[in-house]
Amino acid sequence: MLNLDILSGDIPYLNPEDSVLLAKDIMVDHHVAHLPVVSENKLLGIIDEDSLLDVPSDDTPMNSLQTLFSHASVQGIGHVLDTLHICSEFQLTLVPVLNEESDYLGSITALDLIRHTDKIIGAGDPGAIIVLEMDRVNFAFSEIIKLVETNDAQVTQLNTYSEPGTSSFFITLRINKMEVSDIIATFQRYEYKIKYYFGEEQYENELRSNYNHLMNYLSI
Repeated sequence: MLNLDILSGDIPYLNPEDSVLLAKDIMVDHHVAHLPVVSENKLLGIIDEDSLLDVPSDDTPMNSLQTLFSHASVQGIGHVLDTLHICSEFQLTLVPVLNEESDYLGSITALDLIRHTDKIIGAGDPGAIIVLEMDRVNFAFSEIIKLVETNDAQVTQLNTYSEPGTSSFFITLRINKMEVSDIIATFQRYEYKIKYYFGEEQYENELRSNYNHLMNYLSI
């Protein structure tokens, strides 16, 4: 999914002559803490709400605050996952989008990024979740898929991330069924470390534990 596909058309931009007061009002109206400042269709930068609060006069124009601007932006033909990273790295509530000639096209809000990322990674898809932990050098995509499929299941989503400063590497699997005890046993048999999992197995274990506690209580 490209950034062009999810541009937020209703977020205004600021002109260099616009005042701090106008910027504050727009931020309140559109529930954002950042706004792009644009001159002749070129992005000058992003002004943030915290910086505006430190300005002594609400009549101050944007063109006198350029030293406070952030200069983060993304290309329209870029992917939304890269934009999500920019949004997180610079802690933005919106990200300006430019074309190849650096013309301002519009912005993408953090909320829209979350909504579309949810679709991309299938966060709402049904099925169990298994998280494996291993060294990166031992990661074998094909073997993991094969071990799941030997249990009459399929991996519908696979995401990886590493822990900074360590050799730890995590693989998050979405499986197309909820009961995963057989899959967990297979991974353990092949000496995979199960970090945690979420499925019917976990729920059933909790019920069994609660039942055993009740029986012990009644036998007192």
